[in-house]
Amino acid sequence: MNRKIARFLAENRPATPCLVFDLASVEQKYREIEKAMPETRIYYAVKANPAPDILKLLVKLGSCFDVASVPEVELCLAAGAKPENLSYGNTIKKERDIATAYERGVRLYAFDSEAELEKIARAAPGARVFCRLLAGSEGAEWPLSRKFGCDYAMARDLMLKAPKLGLVPFGLSFHVGSQQTNPTRWDQAVAETAKLFRELEGLGVELRMVNLGGGLPARYRKRVPTIAKYVEEMRAALRRHFGNRAPEHLIMEPGRGMVGDAGVVHSEVVLVSRKSAKDDKRWVYLDIGKFGGMAETMDEAIQYPIVTERDGAAAGPVILAGPTCDSVDIMYEKADYKLPLDLKSGDRVTFLSAGAYTSTYASVGFNGFAPLKEYYI
Repeated sequence: MNRKIARFLAENRPATPCLVFDLASVEQKYREIEKAMPETRIYYAVKANPAPDILKLLVKLGSCFDVASVPEVELCLAAGAKPENLSYGNTIKKERDIATAYERGVRLYAFDSEAELEKIARAAPGARVFCRLLAGSEGAEWPLSRKFGCDYAMARDLMLKAPKLGLVPFGLSFHVGSQQTNPTRWDQAVAETAKLFRELEGLGVELRMVNLGGGLPARYRKRVPTIAKYVEEMRAALRRHFGNRAPEHLIMEPGRGMVGDAGVVHSEVVLVSRKSAKDDKRWVYLDIGKFGGMAETMDEAIQYPIVTERDGAAAGPVILAGPTCDSVDIMYEKADYKLPLDLKSGDRVTFLSAGAYTSTYASVGFNGFAPLKEYYI
């Protein structure tokens, strides 16, 4: 936890649960990525955290935006983004939503199926389109390899069809998985992308853009490489497979890697109990759980660093659960978390690196619990 957030918590003692977010940390991360790979345009993945304060800051810094819905389009425009700097990157869109985005000035759309391409042709005539390729996501703590993308042959056929529908075949994209811990995972995806670029060029379709997707990690419990290492591997893959014929436009879509480390979720212990007198593990129930914003603890995939106000004392194993009356509201049972033995009801517990995919995952009011309160400082 950085000093700015720690001071805010100490001075304000906000009611829990809440997200406290340091905007300066986002600016620092944006400049770090921009400096490391200046030839790439940053399209912030709005879904990671769409808070207006974040969007306004990123507009000021010159960011573009990857949007997944019309409400995200509207949020970006309200923050001052230009519609030509938006990419409608969701490959699953209602036709009327495509039409609305087109009316707002959005001209860049993703697809991964024939039906989606045809919807874009009807609702956004003349738009630029890019096809999302299936990509492996081994090494990612939050894989994205099954729901989105199509295989090489289908992508080729659809890119050939795009101009026949009055669309501009602009490029290709892939995503190697969120919280990708292996920087070399981009190599295979870039190789397939470059091969398809050349094949389509031979067939009369000249593409101009490669979207490298997201995947840059936040700092959770496991150590991850530096941004510089990821950029080094991406550049090496582009040189290896594109040679001196690099795409005219390169796009990157950091979401978690942009905002994850900038926020903490501050919570309170509701109950500490055991299921039997012989139970070695205590159950620690917090006032936040899967339905309050910690959805990425599903299958214990994302493991946040945790600190308490009693750290330094003797610690023991715990099961961490949320406050709702749903039995799936258990965050960590197998991940070997240890918390102070003298932890008790009313103590504060803070999840670090929780700036991404927390407030946006919070339910509107399951069991009557209010959505996660947010503070942007």
